[in-house]
Amino acid sequence: MNDLQMQVRPIRSDAEYHRALEELRGIFDQPKGSLAFDRAEVLEILIEDYENKHFHIEAPDPIEAIKYSMEEIGMNQTELGQIIGDKAKASLVLNRKRKLSVSMIRRLHEHLKIPLEILIKEYRLANE
Repeated sequence: MNDLQMQVRPIRSDAEYHRALEELRGIFDQPKGSLAFDRAEVLEILIEDYENKHFHIEAPDPIEAIKYSMEEIGMNQTELGQIIGDKAKASLVLNRKRKLSVSMIRRLHEHLKIPLEILIKEYRLANE
């Protein structure tokens, strides 16, 4: 049996996690349909499962998520205003002076693809 056909096992320790990462680095760019590509897909699933169980990252608050999404796509405040109503509302929201409304949350989710579970999280306004 060659290395790519090794038995698949869950990752149970940091040492196994680091070995899996190292193996994935060596095979992640293999052609689709190859044994190495299949092995890389399996490793990605196992690594993601281990990370989700051991390296929990708190989701950002809604405003930080909006700012991050805007930065990623090069969106400015005026463009955000076109999504949530107007530039003044965008300013108030980004400066934590106004809470997001349900309609704003829906439009942000639709246009920026921010998960609803992030957008509906409670967050503090600037004056609280």
